[in-house]
Amino acid sequence: MPKGHFISYLKARKLVSKGCIYHLVQVNNSSVETPPIQSVPVVSEFLEVFLDDFPRVPLEREIDFGIDILQDTRPISIPPYKIAPAELKE
Repeated sequence: MPKGHFISYLKARKLVSKGCIYHLVQVNNSSVETPPIQSVPVVSEFLEVFLDDFPRVPLEREIDFGIDILQDTRPISIPPYKIAPAELKE
């Protein structure tokens, strides 16, 4: 296979499964400019709702959120709301 040749995902998967050596590269076109946010139709329609300056999401948060799951815990299987027996038969 020639160097610098782009191949499809399916072809790459097939070659890797045969034991071929591979190298993954992500290509970005840095010359393309990001369009202004006002060019998005929803934003231009509801401009008063959006902030003038869009702050970035912090890369690291002070509090890590997580739900600890106890070992051997099974999912809870209850209906989200009560159903009358007559409705249940339907």
